[in-house]
Amino acid sequence: MSKICQITGKKVMGGHNVSHSKRRTKRKFYPNLFEKRFFMTSSNEWITLKVSASGIRNINKTGVEAALQNAVEKGFIYYK
Repeated sequence: MSKICQITGKKVMGGHNVSHSKRRTKRKFYPNLFEKRFFMTSSNEWITLKVSASGIRNINKTGVEAALQNAVEKGFIYYK
C-alpha cells in the first residue's frame, strides 16, 4: 500500500542527508502515517483510513464526514 495520507494527500518527499563536510546523499522524508478507524454516525459503520498526524487533527477539528467530503473533492480518496 502506498504511503499517502487519505485526508491531506501528504506523500513521500525526496531530499538529501547532509554530512558535516556538506557531502549530500539521497534520502526520503516519509509522512507520519497511522492506520486508524473512525465511526461514521450517519451510516452507523466503522471505516479504516490511512491518515497522517495532521490528518487526524483535521478530522478532530472538522468531523469525519466533512473531512472525507473535502478529501473526495480534492481527489485524495474515492468514497461512495
